[in-house]
Amino acid sequence: MNSVLTVLEKKKLAETMLTALGTKNWDLFRSIITEDISWTLPGSSSISGEINGINAIIDRAKEIVSNGVSLELKHILYGQYNFALSIHNQASRGNLILDEHLATVCTIYNGKIAKIETYVSDVDGVNKFFIK
Repeated sequence: MNSVLTVLEKKKLAETMLTALGTKNWDLFRSIITEDISWTLPGSSSISGEINGINAIIDRAKEIVSNGVSLELKHILYGQYNFALSIHNQASRGNLILDEHLATVCTIYNGKIAKIETYVSDVDGVNKFFIK
């Protein structure tokens, strides 16, 4: 049975996720996500589409942070069962610039993140920055 987390528990889970990404601590990231996790991200870039499984999720996260993307947290938004992150991403590589706002909705199951859905403000920008 899926237990309902408190707002404080959701906040800790969200902060742990951001810390793991920011410090590239993949063991910490692995500790807060389920083995069968899925992540959807719009567009046709190298980080777009739906992926499944803990290793695929970590590979995508590695690709994002290895491109120098800064994750500026704007807000943690709390739902009855889950949470969402409002983030401003920025990065540059040569003449390519990424400057987007996104919402990442995290579905929680048994205290871990089981699904990630990312909504971006500039799909074309993501497609250009993360060329397939």
